[in-house]
Amino acid sequence: MFGGKGGLGKTTFSAATGYWLAEQGKKVLVFSVDPQASLSDIFQQDIFGKGPVKILDNLWAQEIDADSHIKAYQQEIRQKILDLYGFSEVPEEVENYIQAASAEPAMEESAIFDAVVDIVVTGSYDYYIYDLVPLGHALYYLSMAKVYDEWINKITKLRQEMSEYEQVANVMKRQKATQEDLILQELLYIKGRINASSSILTDRQKTAFYFVLIPEEMILVDTRKAGELFSRFDVPIAGYVVNRVVPTELAEQNVPDYLKHRIGMQQRYLSEIERTFGNQVLAQIPELERDVTGLPAIERLARIMYDGGAR
Repeated sequence: MFGGKGGLGKTTFSAATGYWLAEQGKKVLVFSVDPQASLSDIFQQDIFGKGPVKILDNLWAQEIDADSHIKAYQQEIRQKILDLYGFSEVPEEVENYIQAASAEPAMEESAIFDAVVDIVVTGSYDYYIYDLVPLGHALYYLSMAKVYDEWINKITKLRQEMSEYEQVANVMKRQKATQEDLILQELLYIKGRINASSSILTDRQKTAFYFVLIPEEMILVDTRKAGELFSRFDVPIAGYVVNRVVPTELAEQNVPDYLKHRIGMQQRYLSEIERTFGNQVLAQIPELERDVTGLPAIERLARIMYDGGAR
């Protein structure tokens, strides 16, 4: 997983890492939940909402369309209601509730989280490269597994307590018990999926989270705070990658003063980054002269990152 504030290079690093691993013969999926379709831009292909799209041998990319997942989830709920209660059609008041619930802001985040769970627990690839949304949302997604697990535990306990106080006719009891069993099975199924994905996302043998930052004061402050928060949710932080470092040798050339000042400023913050994160700083990636879009540029960045071009 690559994370950090927006616009620092998470998507370019995700794409370059996926490219490099694919070259090593690994089957790789690079995926994103960001609705701004950054992977489509960098790979110069329309992949939004189309499932895994093959980019080249061993490399696929996917951008999750939350709206389509919400609609699929709505239909799944309708079908389960029909199956559970034997209705010929979903009652109007229930349909109105489904529509209202789907308009909740949290529904989109839940749908995206569910899609990420689908991707992670399938296990169809050797490597999954998760291009995370900016820090605040990323922490929310990564913490949802713990939140969902606690919620389902409470709901399951509540249903079990309710069944103990059920006082109706024997026939009604048997019918209700069947319904309770189906609902409990559904809750346990959801719990199993969440636990499976959570165990992967927090397993240091399987997952590595890399912070992307640049040598600027506010980025350093925000990254330090985010690192402390992420550690509370057992996110396996593997290191920090510093992007957009202007080569110091430029200061010796005939360049404008503002560029010399910027190099000096970066060097001060690079020293502070080293003091703050120590040997967790894995690499410094130089400022490139153009945006990284298209496979040739992605390949070039992969060479810088993994074949000795980074410091």
